[in-house]
Amino acid sequence: MNYLRSVFVGPFMWRLTIEPRALVVIAGLPGSGKSTLLRCTETDTAVTVLDSDQLRDRLRALLPRTPYSRYRPLVHVLHRLRVTWHVLRDASPVVVHDPATGAATRAWLRLLGQLAGRARHFVWVECPPEQAAAGQRTRGRVLRRGSFQRHVRRLPRVRAALRAGPRGWHTTTIVDRVAVADGLHLRVRPRPSAGPR
Repeated sequence: MNYLRSVFVGPFMWRLTIEPRALVVIAGLPGSGKSTLLRCTETDTAVTVLDSDQLRDRLRALLPRTPYSRYRPLVHVLHRLRVTWHVLRDASPVVVHDPATGAATRAWLRLLGQLAGRARHFVWVECPPEQAAAGQRTRGRVLRRGSFQRHVRRLPRVRAALRAGPRGWHTTTIVDRVAVADGLHLRVRPRPSAGPR
């Protein structure tokens, strides 16, 4: 099945048409622009956008003197709990930031979407490692070298999975970092009418 339609409008605008109860997962290397894309998401109806940066910002306001590295694990745990709650309970589409590149996180999100009966769409923001590293410096949060290299080493497996097709996902889409620089516009397809009885 392929319900998701992506349309590029000009060099920086990206539009998606999705179902009323879709799960859209935005993934990519740290620093590839996922959070920028999610912050600039516009829609014609109610959509829940869940980014781990939202929790990070709240905790940073509560713990202004504490380095992010101290509470990074808590951010990821709270993000997973919040994603689980909204995917299972919300009636609207849910757009989720996948902060990891490992297969386990993708499998968890896929299973969660299946349990919730949602159409599942996986979007990979393609970005060369050197540009992702520059993106980390720009945002002021640079991963430790070893941690970032683990993400980079996973790239061949991720790209091979994307080329193989949407196993467990209704669609997989690869978008260039530049193509989503101005954000995402989501159009939710109207529910089909029941028709005359």
